[in-house]
Amino acid sequence: MSSVVEVSNLEKRYGTYVAVEDVTFSVEEGEIFGILGPNGAGKTTTVESLQGLRSINGGRVEVLGLDPRTAADAIRRRIGSQLQESALPDRIKVWEALEVFSSLNPNGPPWSEVMEQWGLAEKRDATFGSLSGGQQQRLFVALALVNDPELVFLDEMTTGLDPSSRRVAWDLIRQIRDGGTTVILVTHFMDEAEHLCDRLIVIDHKRVVAEGGPQDLIDRHGGGVRVRFGYDGPELNWLAGVPHVAGVQRERRGYTVTGDGPLLAHVGAALVEHGLEPNDLRLERASLEDVFLALTDGDES
Repeated sequence: MSSVVEVSNLEKRYGTYVAVEDVTFSVEEGEIFGILGPNGAGKTTTVESLQGLRSINGGRVEVLGLDPRTAADAIRRRIGSQLQESALPDRIKVWEALEVFSSLNPNGPPWSEVMEQWGLAEKRDATFGSLSGGQQQRLFVALALVNDPELVFLDEMTTGLDPSSRRVAWDLIRQIRDGGTTVILVTHFMDEAEHLCDRLIVIDHKRVVAEGGPQDLIDRHGGGVRVRFGYDGPELNWLAGVPHVAGVQRERRGYTVTGDGPLLAHVGAALVEHGLEPNDLRLERASLEDVFLALTDGDES
């Protein structure tokens, strides 16, 4: 599998302010690649630099074999983009927006086919301002794809959507990838990245602090697994000696036991051996959100 994006030691400054510092990663053809990070971490600056929308101060960037500093126009003809602040005039109609964007690249598919593909045919004559949030996102995706791009950038595309519309947007993103287009997804929603991304990076304080597949990052940084159960009796200090247990924490209404491997089996067996059979004994696995908090200290500044 070949790389469609190569970034080495990317740096972007505004005077003395450093927006991105020493960012390095690559994106493989045909994958959904996530860029995660707190607000202000440098996510949008990074993807806009890849598209030639921002000049860079240092490092090397290559997109589809081209340098955005010298071939931005050529790159834009081969990519699609839904920017963080995407908007259209409220009174423009769906078909008008698609026709305008389609005219920028006559080699793309007919805009009417894209409209049909993304479930907008019934809204052909509807104005942008009359569309629901989910329908507007469908239109933005259609506009990003109307030129049949090899690579598409989606920047915070589900921000502000209700849960149902977010799930619709997730399905759209998967369809883009399944259609053969590489996707770079910028998000600060951990569940979104965990469900969608094949690989991802976490950016914090302008640098890449982790890279890999979601499950790989969870295994490396998630802190193992947890077993929880309710209990209001005497201290269970003996739990610390159970195989695979790394830590035991007494809580207001029970215990949380952390560890690895077959933790649930060993804790359950030990409890039964001591005459305890909690009916709410449960295993909780770490999530990408746990990884994010561990890597960024929960910083959303």
